[in-house]
Amino acid sequence: MANTPTRILMVLTSHDRLGDTGRKTGFWLEEFAAPYYVFKDAGAEVTLASPEGGQPPLDPKSDDESAQTDATRRFKADADAQQQLATTVPLASVRAGDFDAVFYPGGHGPLWDLAEDAQSIALIEKTFAAKKPLALVCHAPGVLRHAKAPDGQPLVKGRKVTGFTNSEEEGVQLTKVVPFLVEDMLKANGGEYAKGADWAPFVLTDGMLVTGQNPASSEGAAEALLGLLK
Repeated sequence: MANTPTRILMVLTSHDRLGDTGRKTGFWLEEFAAPYYVFKDAGAEVTLASPEGGQPPLDPKSDDESAQTDATRRFKADADAQQQLATTVPLASVRAGDFDAVFYPGGHGPLWDLAEDAQSIALIEKTFAAKKPLALVCHAPGVLRHAKAPDGQPLVKGRKVTGFTNSEEEGVQLTKVVPFLVEDMLKANGGEYAKGADWAPFVLTDGMLVTGQNPASSEGAAEALLGLLK
């Protein structure tokens, strides 16, 4: 593998409406930027995709000064990365077999579109069946909602998983707004759900499946994914 760089696909949401609140949502900047640079700095070739292609919507709250990290500041100074993000390829054009691993950043947007998107579900199922690393952070484990393992059972059934906690959702006061709660769904699908302290880094790996609890877990989830590729 020394000659060809590792190919990692990152899948972002195209959904920008926060339920009926009239507020905007989308992907969470830190959960994209931190993994993006973990992969880039490791020499990986990163492809960005979204259901609609083009520029995915950024959750405005993740652009607040209080939410900035070294990775988000690096992104804001990186014209190449901004250009790549502005031109994501449509998910329909992506073939699972072309990539060594797949990573889903969170934000609330994926709960509406990617969780129900047939192409996303097929990508997840093919990646999982091929025993390639699959990582999802914060709200993104919610996109596993309808995904099945090769045996037809829910993909998360009997697997150690984490994701945005009910108490974290209460903390941002969106419990009544989201289409479903990530923690409840993972448990209902038979996942062996575990969590750390709210807002603290917490990452679980079960076979080739990596899940991170919240924005603080995005870098760790990306590093865990790279670890599985070694």
